[in-house]
Parts: sequence; structure tokens; C-alpha cells
Amino acid sequence: MAKVKLTVTKSECRGGYHKAGDTYVVEDLCPPLCHELWNTVYPYVFALQNGASLDCGDAKAKSFAARCPDGGKVEIRGELLPEDGEDR
Repeated sequence: MAKVKLTVTKSECRGGYHKAGDTYVVEDLCPPLCHELWNTVYPYVFALQNGASLDCGDAKAKSFAARCPDGGKVEIRGELLPEDGEDR
């Protein structure tokens, strides 16, 4: 299964769960994200794992940026990781 790397780019998490710079690699199990943030990013992760390119301004990309539904206190970036032996 394709892997998606998630990187927390900003964090003012009121629960203290996430810190800027935290990274997670998603393959077949969900990472230890809070439920609200995971529910926000899961559709993007699923799409990338299944070959989609996502809207990114005027272009399509194998990545996304999302914000926590709690007022955007956590920002996260997701990107499809290249398969072994594959150029990006």
C-alpha cells in the first residue's frame, strides 16, 4: 500500500497532543493523531493512497495541507512517499 507522510507544520494544540515538526508515516493503520485532526485528513490520505492527485491552487499535486477543525490550531502537510526505487 502507498505511504503518506504527515508533518505537523504549526501547533497550538489545546490538548498538547501535537507539536510542530511531528511526523507520521501512514500505510495501513491510522497514526496517533487526535480524532478531529484524523477525521479531517483521512479523506486526503485515502485519496493519495489510491492514486489521486489533489487540487493545489491551479495545479494538481500528490500532497495536501489541512488545518484542525478547532480553529486551525494545528496545521498539517501530507505528501505521498515514492515507492521503493521510484523517482518522485
